Amino acid sequence: MNDSHNRPLILGEYIASTGATVRQCAKEYGISKSTVHSDVTRRLGRIDRELCESVRCVLDKNKTERHLRGGEATKRKYKQN
Repeated sequence: MNDSHNRPLILGEYIASTGATVRQCAKEYGISKSTVHSDVTRRLGRIDRELCESVRCVLDKNKTERHLRGGEATKRKYKQN
């Protein structure tokens, strides 16, 4: 994924359609979390404002739920041992 103009659109579409976290998106596309975050929060707003709003809703939802995902991960970790 080398085209930096299309990358925010591709990442934004992926997050909006799947509800993925920034971490999941970064893993899917093989790029860093900070690249994904800057693409979908800064660059995408200049390219497609409507998609940017959709992504913002997903990111806000993920942010409010992150403590739940962290708790589940810890639960799984100690359940395995």
